[in-house]
Amino acid sequence: MASVNRVILIGNLGRDPEIRYTQGGETIANFSLATSERWTGKDGQKQERTEWHRVEVFGKTAQVVRDYCQKGKQVYIQAQHDQDPRERPPVPPGPSGQPGRRRPGGPGRRGRARGSREGAGGAARRRLPGLGRRRSVLE
Repeated sequence: MASVNRVILIGNLGRDPEIRYTQGGETIANFSLATSERWTGKDGQKQERTEWHRVEVFGKTAQVVRDYCQKGKQVYIQAQHDQDPRERPPVPPGPSGQPGRRRPGGPGRRGRARGSREGAGGAARRRLPGLGRRRSVLE
């Protein structure tokens, strides 16, 4: 049976992005994103729940985050979910009794956004070379 590993988040940056660079010069941006859900309870009271997400983007997408995103800005992110390697369950043994294999990309990946879109609505799109199949950013 086929499966889909796709996450879409629309929320506000909780702090300014943290920017760092690999030894090879690739840009990495880390930031926290708040998503909120609002509803009216059975008693008629309005309620709200906010969840925080840690996001890490790379390459050209990280450069866009560095240049255009700051605390409070609303962003749209479409990505594949990938657990922190410390939170992953152990790999079950394969048929030969040897440890099984994970998909390529393995350890060291956490919540990586393969592309992001900034803003909302009918804004102009700009194509970004770099990560994943989805590579457009809305301004």
